[in-house]
Amino acid sequence: MPPHHSDRQGQQDIVSGKYPVGALFPTEKALCEVYQASRHTVREALRELTEQGLISRRKGAGTHVTDAREGNTNHPLANLEDLLALARNNLRVVKKIDEIVADYELSQIIGCPPGSRWLHIASIREDSIKPDAPICWTDSYASVAYDKVRRLVRSDPFSLISDLIENHYGVKSKEVHQTITAVGVPAKIAKQLGVEAGSPALKIIRRYVDRNGETFETTISIHPAGRYTCSIVLQHHDGNS
Repeated sequence: MPPHHSDRQGQQDIVSGKYPVGALFPTEKALCEVYQASRHTVREALRELTEQGLISRRKGAGTHVTDAREGNTNHPLANLEDLLALARNNLRVVKKIDEIVADYELSQIIGCPPGSRWLHIASIREDSIKPDAPICWTDSYASVAYDKVRRLVRSDPFSLISDLIENHYGVKSKEVHQTITAVGVPAKIAKQLGVEAGSPALKIIRRYVDRNGETFETTISIHPAGRYTCSIVLQHHDGNS
């Protein structure tokens, strides 16, 4: 069993009250038997639950449940690894794959000439605890040259598309340029997200830039209010240092 399956089941067991806050969480050995998983897989799943703040592990004191808040939506995004963690914990469900021609408005977002062709992937990210309340709707735009991505987005639903491009085409993200705007949920995707059209949401545009400064993928995500929190740490740099 892959680590994320044990991790997702562990989340659901904690939130459902099977393991209430303060209770002892099962040992590695017990979890191996329950999930028919290897010790390595269980350890990875426990590490994930610890990082999410759902359990606390102390030597000699066992593992305790520390946070059973339903739908923990605080996702700190300080580096690219945080984006990978967000993807790893939330299932991508592909709704549509096609090729589009960028009009003027879209070309300004992507940073490409109007009339250029792009691979378009529309998907939602399911919350592992509340699958009926998706975290977001995402429209992803990548070069049509990355044809393998059509298959990979379904066969590897816990990876970022940018990560799939890196692994199969050798194009690596050096930077991600992110823009966040408060918007109303568009009517055409409101039903998919389970909210009213026009209800508050965050619109997050991310441009994935390679080491040559070229944008190789752009994503536009709509996050309904209450399902996502973006935490950003701003640091003061001393001009004398």
